[in-house]
Amino acid sequence: MYNDIIEVIKSTVVNYGKNNKLNNMWKEPVIELISAQNRKLCILKKAVSLDHFMPHDILPDAKSIISFFIPFDNRIVKSNINGTKSSEEWVTAYIKTNDLIKRINDDIEILMDKNGYKTGKIPATDNFDEEKLISNWSHRHIAYIAGIGTFGINNMLITKNGCCGRFGSIIINYRLEKYKEPVEIKEKCLNKLYGTCGICQKKCMIQAYENNSFNRKKCYDKCLENSAYYKNIGYADVCGKCLVGLPCSIREP
Repeated sequence: MYNDIIEVIKSTVVNYGKNNKLNNMWKEPVIELISAQNRKLCILKKAVSLDHFMPHDILPDAKSIISFFIPFDNRIVKSNINGTKSSEEWVTAYIKTNDLIKRINDDIEILMDKNGYKTGKIPATDNFDEEKLISNWSHRHIAYIAGIGTFGINNMLITKNGCCGRFGSIIINYRLEKYKEPVEIKEKCLNKLYGTCGICQKKCMIQAYENNSFNRKKCYDKCLENSAYYKNIGYADVCGKCLVGLPCSIREP
């Protein structure tokens, strides 16, 4: 079943790209699987929110969590470096990748259903408290626990393929044998390691990172501004300026 799940995710990315003529939008996904009883999941209530869901809140008999990162192609990352608004390519990638994540989870659901198992699906975006602006299921934190990456000082997760892309996850009631054990992950942020970077925070257009704190409201207002500007393309409350043009944008620094 492990290999079947990996194949479903990879093939869905390829097929979705071909069917929608988006062959150059993504690189190969990074995938990890962890137990729904992984002891590190307890950090979610502290690191994210007391209201953060646990796997059993979504699927009562949860056994495993599949976490994945879909990296954007370098062309899309480069397109978003200049200007004060998100590039059209970046916005389009955001919208299409959210749809791709839904398709991946739907395909995994089909696979599990055929084998007599159930899934617990969570949207790729907009699953957050609109007042606190905090997610009740953080795909990034799940990916961190799964060992996909570590957080930079811009609160984005740095993976072996950088931080530019989208994270997804899905819960299943099938116990997989090949779990990522809760080991200490090697720090990837240069600023946390050596204090030698910090470019990501400096690139923020609205200075949301001030006095060593993150102003969620200012950040989200900028994302909504971009969403309104590109409303003819679709709904995309994104910015991404603090992710591009960095040593960790497309690779592990």
